[in-house]
Amino acid sequence: MNLPPRGTPSPQTVEGLFERGLFASRWLMAPFYLGLVFALLVLLGVFIRELVQGIPAALTSREDAILLILTLVDLSLAGNLILIVTFSGYENFVSKMDTRGHVDRPAWMGAIDFSGMKLKLIGSIVAISAISLLRAFMQLAGGDGEGGEHAGAPDTSTLAWMIGLHLTFVVSGVLFALMDWIAEKAGHGHGIDRGRA
Repeated sequence: MNLPPRGTPSPQTVEGLFERGLFASRWLMAPFYLGLVFALLVLLGVFIRELVQGIPAALTSREDAILLILTLVDLSLAGNLILIVTFSGYENFVSKMDTRGHVDRPAWMGAIDFSGMKLKLIGSIVAISAISLLRAFMQLAGGDGEGGEHAGAPDTSTLAWMIGLHLTFVVSGVLFALMDWIAEKAGHGHGIDRGRA
């Protein structure tokens, strides 16, 4: 008769049922990731709208063409961010995706832990912020507004806030990376100490 190891709760005990219920609660996150898929569809609609509306102006003005390209890049980076959070979050917190060794499976799927997901997330946010800031500078640099500014260009105060926010994202990313590096070094140090003990 095979008995479970000492300290392992039996599935029939209250503790075992409680732990199985807690473990199954991870599926409550699944609707969140499904919602992100719908958000990706909405973003696709915005991308198509921006492309269709921006093409006529982009064909007549170099500045408008660059602004359109920056807007589309910005939206595509946001889409990448949604995919990273959806795939990595689902695989880290809910269940492994059974893709049967699909040739198109991204190499980073299943290889990104929570720490790596945080860094990719902040990296994507920094990139999106940088594109938005560049677009704002382009709008200020040229166009048909007063003083040569593009219509809808941000004012100086808004631009200052955008720069401050971008720098905040950059510093946050550096601090996240530094904290992970320190934690990794501390973990290796403990491993060496345990080995010596």
